[in-house]
Amino acid sequence: MAKSILRDKSYSFALLVIQRHKIIVNEKKEFVISKQILRSGTAIGALIREAEFAESKKDFIHKMSIALKEANETIYWLDLLKDSEFIEYSVHKDLQVNCKELVAMLVSTIKTAKSKI
Repeated sequence: MAKSILRDKSYSFALLVIQRHKIIVNEKKEFVISKQILRSGTAIGALIREAEFAESKKDFIHKMSIALKEANETIYWLDLLKDSEFIEYSVHKDLQVNCKELVAMLVSTIKTAKSKI
């Protein structure tokens, strides 16, 4: 596959989520919500990678749609972590901006793929 901005951005985002998860667990001793964001935040990139070898255009759209759902779920967990004061506003803002960029890219990718069916 050619160089993919979406692939690279989702991988970088997953690394940020992993780093933040470590801090939340070690410093704040929060294990439940941080595990949820770890799961959803890393699933985005995993699903994008999985879509690279989709069996069909519909399979590609399906996998990208699930990645979009995971990104939306990640925003939910980010909001909960901020509002429950497990992460600071600035950390929340940075991660949220990155995740919303992924959402926009995924929506665009899905729309483009659907238009070619």
